[in-house]
Amino acid sequence: MPKTDRPHIALTDREEAVLLAWPTPGNLGGFVQFERAADWCNFVERLGIDERIPDIVRAKFARAQTLYMLGWVDFSVVKAGELAALIALELAVMDRYGARVSKGKRSFAALLKYMVESDGLTNAQIPMVTRCGGTAVGQLTGETRPTLAERRNTLAHGDPFEGLPTGGLLELVRDLINFAYRDHIAEAANR
Repeated sequence: MPKTDRPHIALTDREEAVLLAWPTPGNLGGFVQFERAADWCNFVERLGIDERIPDIVRAKFARAQTLYMLGWVDFSVVKAGELAALIALELAVMDRYGARVSKGKRSFAALLKYMVESDGLTNAQIPMVTRCGGTAVGQLTGETRPTLAERRNTLAHGDPFEGLPTGGLLELVRDLINFAYRDHIAEAANR
């Protein structure tokens, strides 16, 4: 049984490997394969957000990680993990930018766009993008469809278990939450 930050989840090796679409260095359409439960757990655990981020956001993101982890047992649960990750991101951007966007225009899509247009987020500041190439800011600004807000809406108002997982979504959300809280993290490091 693998060691994780979730000791209540006991995963055992399985007969078939898990194959997950996930960006890899130089290959946005890459795949990662997991033969053992321990490798899957380590992969999911490494995608955690910074520990200096407020507890409520960390708890919501941890729920997404837990659902991803349970995907080892039932792969369709990863889609529910995507919804949980996007909910954590929505909470994070509301916390960090909500007061800066007028109440009548304050939507998840508007707050994501604010990250790029007013807080200066670029692809170069997203570790997954610098590691694998490509672009992600279009999913925040609306230039690329579906946007992250549209993905959240589809998962929340459609069938969260339908379709294949979106490669790299948990890692992208992790990077965006860490970016949104970068000043908070720096202040906490200086205390």
